Amino acid sequence: MIKVTLFDNQEMFINADLIESVKSTPDTVISLTINKTIMVKETVEEIVREFIVYKQLMHNPGLLNPDLGQG
Repeated sequence: MIKVTLFDNQEMFINADLIESVKSTPDTVISLTINKTIMVKETVEEIVREFIVYKQLMHNPGLLNPDLGQG
């Protein structure tokens, strides 16, 4: 999940696995694979950065907790 800020200043968490595309229109619009779009305050670059961090943590949970997997 990644945190985004809507234009009414509400924070929302979205499932990063559902992100299909992110574009600047000039507002940032996130298109989801479930045929929904979300307009957010974060820049495209910020969303991409959060997406990359999310994927890194999913593939290497030890980045979040170095003690994982140690007996």
